Amino acid sequence: MAPDTYTDAEIEARIHSEIPTWRLEAGSLRRTYQTGGWKGTLMVVNTIGHLAEAAWHHPDLAVTYARIVVKLRSHDARGITDKDFALARKIEEVIMWQPAKEGMGLDGTPPEAGYVVYD
Repeated sequence: MAPDTYTDAEIEARIHSEIPTWRLEAGSLRRTYQTGGWKGTLMVVNTIGHLAEAAWHHPDLAVTYARIVVKLRSHDARGITDKDFALARKIEEVIMWQPAKEGMGLDGTPPEAGYVVYD
């Protein structure tokens, strides 16, 4: 049995409250991540791949030199479900993590290292 899907209005409300850097486009939750170049792009793609595989939920990715577009949609349900929101939140949490801002003693990646361009 396929999981329940959300209407566009419900999706927009959840995006606004849970994952405001994402958007609804062409029936998918979408987010574009900018990187400093190919090395950063590969690290982001591999991180998303790990999270998706661990969740057994597989996004569509469009990958270029310094950009990754993530598209989430539950193919079996033919729409957007709780699984999509859960994976989007986890991807956002991990990719946009900036340890230096948390005061944990971790320096974080310097901008010139070419990892992620933080929002």
